[in-house]
Amino acid sequence: MNTIVQSRSSANRVIPGFGLSLGFTLFYLALLVLIPLSALFLKTFTMSWDAFWTAVTSERVMASYRLSFGAALLGAAINVVFGGIVAWVLVRYTFPGKRFVDALVDLPFALPTAVAGITLTALYSSNGWIGQYLEKVGIKVAFTPLGVVIALTFIGLPFVVRTVQPVLEDTERELEEAAASLGASPWQTFVRVILPSIVPALLTGFALAFARAAGEYGSVIFIAGNMPMVSEITPLFIITKLEQYDYTGATAIAVVMLLASFVLLLAINLLQAWTRKRAGK
Repeated sequence: MNTIVQSRSSANRVIPGFGLSLGFTLFYLALLVLIPLSALFLKTFTMSWDAFWTAVTSERVMASYRLSFGAALLGAAINVVFGGIVAWVLVRYTFPGKRFVDALVDLPFALPTAVAGITLTALYSSNGWIGQYLEKVGIKVAFTPLGVVIALTFIGLPFVVRTVQPVLEDTERELEEAAASLGASPWQTFVRVILPSIVPALLTGFALAFARAAGEYGSVIFIAGNMPMVSEITPLFIITKLEQYDYTGATAIAVVMLLASFVLLLAINLLQAWTRKRAGK
């Protein structure tokens, strides 16, 4: 009995004021997350179903959905591959300038999105440092959907690298040595020993990169060109609706984006949980 009382008292000392802290946490989350999202849905409910359906399924809006979500998925998938490679190199190898390269990974976090968009446009435009050579082989980047993919890949890279990097650092080297001693090739060791341990981190990085890219605005509008039905992203279409004082139309489109993102993130989280469950067996 005394042991139970002591454990409870020690828990109270470790986490003082739990009730007050929990109340503040719920209030803070409600103020920043729940109330704004509730207001978004309540504003949409003022529309009739026919008006809502017309607003969210027009041909121009559907084209913006395909570009925003498609480019976000593609950019996140590219980052899973190349971001994983970057994380592997930073963890497993030592080379001159490693700290500088490691710091560069966080550049999309620190760089203002508008600056990133202008920089990418200057690089990939027809007279840019890179774009002028790509156009010679028939590849146009700036003011096309390809430019949107590049911008979203740029801003999503840190999410994958910083998610996978600590997992790789904690991976037990003894397992790799054991696999090698049993005759496994380097490729077999990577696929059967290392990859299963980092798949949940890769999925988490993918989800974070996708969530950031789906709603990205500043780094995309400059390089996209914003041509309707071609390179117009959904966030820009929402801004256009707001500038036209069509608030209900803007919130309707925003609700669709929010629900689609939630569904995809839920699916990724379920897949991640299933992967961890299989790895634990």
